[in-house]
Order: sequence, then C-alpha cells, then structure tokens
Amino acid sequence: MYHSLEDILTAEQKTGLAFWEVIRDADCRELELSKQEAFQRMRALYEAMKSADSSYDPTLSSASGLAGGDGEKLARARREGSLLCGSFLGLVMEKAVKMGESNACMRRIVAAPTAGSCGVVPAVFLSLEEERGFSSDEMTKALYTAAGIGGVIAQRASVSGAAGGCQAEIGAASAMAAGGAACLMGGDGETIAHAAALAMKNLLGLACDPVAGLVEVPCVKRNVIGAVNALTSADLACSGIRSKIPPDQVFDAMRSIGKLLPEELKETGRGGLAATPAGISYRENIKGF
Repeated sequence: MYHSLEDILTAEQKTGLAFWEVIRDADCRELELSKQEAFQRMRALYEAMKSADSSYDPTLSSASGLAGGDGEKLARARREGSLLCGSFLGLVMEKAVKMGESNACMRRIVAAPTAGSCGVVPAVFLSLEEERGFSSDEMTKALYTAAGIGGVIAQRASVSGAAGGCQAEIGAASAMAAGGAACLMGGDGETIAHAAALAMKNLLGLACDPVAGLVEVPCVKRNVIGAVNALTSADLACSGIRSKIPPDQVFDAMRSIGKLLPEELKETGRGGLAATPAGISYRENIKGF
C-alpha cells in the first residue's frame, strides 16, 4: 500500500490511471489477484454494507441498554419532514446511527476502518447511491478510493482510538468518506486528496472517551458528525477549495496530536464523557462492569 497521498497522485500522473485504479492495482499486487477478482472482492464489501443497512432491527438494544432504536427515531422524523437538515442529510444521519447501533447490538457490519466508525462510509455512500443513482461499479470505485485513503492514514498515523483518540477512528472514516464522495462527484486525484484533508482537519483532537469502555456512547452518534462532515468537505473540495496544509501533513498532525493526548482520552474509559457523573453511573450500573 501507499505511504502518502502524494505518492498516489504521482502514480496517477505517471500511469494515467485514476485514483481508484492506482489503489486497485496495489491491491492486486498485495493479494496476488487479477483486476477482476480484486474488483469483485471490493464490490462484495460494498454489498455487505448495503446488507447491514437493510437488515437493521429497530427492536434490538445492546447488552448494556445504551444503544438501540435511535436510528428508527431519525427515520420517523425524516418521513415526517421535521428534520432541520432536510431529507438527504436526514437519510445520511439515519444510516450512520443505524449502522453504529447494529455494531453495538453485535450485528454484522463492515469495519471502515473500524467497528466504532462503521457508520460513516456506508451512510455517505449508500445515501449518495440512493440520491444520485450511481451504479454498482461507480460505488465500488469510490470504495477503492476510500480504502486507499484509509491505508495511507493507517500507514502515516493510526486508525485506532486506543492509539490516537477518536480522531483516528471517526476522523479517518470521515476522510475516507469525503474522498470517496469527491470521487463519485467526478473529482480528480487532487480534489479527492483535499476532500480527505479537509474532513480530517475538522476532527483533529477528537477524544476517545467511551462510557463504560463500550463502543456505544458517544461513539454511535459520532458517526453522524463524521458522515455529515465528509459531505461538506467533499463539497468544499469539489468547489475548488484546497487545504492550506498539504493532505499528508494533516495526517501527520493527527498522529502527533494522538501522541499528545493523555491516556484518559484514548479508549480507556477513564476521561472525558466517560468520567462525568452520568458516565460513571452508567458504568457502575451495567451488569459486569
């Protein structure tokens, strides 16, 4: 895999391939697959995201009782037309929460890049597919784009909340979704890279402070901000706006911030929201904690 977005853009220029094709070819080399086999493998991942979304069960609650049913509340509000954000962003919000709740309820999801941030990429991609009528091939290409961005972030920084805070999970997922959305909207490699950078910049420093150490509160709802942030960042980049800080340097900044964050704010459940009176009360009253 590539260590920088700059390397991917250079490969684009040298080969004449699109961003997603550069990533696909790297995938083929790493897994020793043909282009067709690799493409079908990525398509299967996208289909698994769609399946996870369609199989959401609003009657389920997590073992802790902290997550479940909120996705259906958003769906109801969207159908009633009462959301300030409107129908499309409402759909994005709904899908993000549903996927996060499905994860908390031990349902099958696709980590993108992690289970705690599993709602961001599907919420953006599935909603855009429904709204704009993109083909299965186009969605698969966008997922390759997102995967390439995630790979660079994992190489240069981290996608682990325990290592880098929630900026490394929701932040990475948002950058991946922003780049994928820019790809779907016809953005070139530079546009894709800057969409990812703008998305990451907005979430730098985000703490990982799960109540009772569970990937539920505030994790599920943070998928919403990651998804909406991805769309606004893609719009900025597709409008010609560029990050003043080069994309790879943004990821490097995320790494350095993660190192500076205290352990209490990196998935230990000992700081932030987890350390509030309410957070402590939840932890003490959940069986087994």
